[in-house]
Amino acid sequence: QLQLVESGGGLVQPGGSLRLSCAASGFTMNVAAIGWFRQAPDKEPEWVSCISRTSGTTNYADSVKGRFSISRDNAKNTVYLQMNSLKPEDTAVYYCAASQTCIGSSNLYGAWGQGTQVTVSS
Repeated sequence: QLQLVESGGGLVQPGGSLRLSCAASGFTMNVAAIGWFRQAPDKEPEWVSCISRTSGTTNYADSVKGRFSISRDNAKNTVYLQMNSLKPEDTAVYYCAASQTCIGSSNLYGAWGQGTQVTVSS
């Protein structure tokens, strides 16, 4: 069974950093592009970033560009989202999912994880 599991969320002060991890089970992650999405309370899901199968392509939403960095370690079957200079508006549940290509459309992704909560607050 294809499954992705997120971890690394938590409570952090504004300006702080967190690194999220997305680990795969049931498949070898290097066959898929991986995307990160987030959903804040009472808001629509938002695409955050994605990375292609070989890390040759990375894309970011304008709201996180310059602050977040996505990477992958296919040997560890894991994708990371390094989040720096966090803002209160980054507070959300963060999800990772798999796709054929690095693209910002959520309906092209599958094998969604359960999510990890990120809270940015003083």
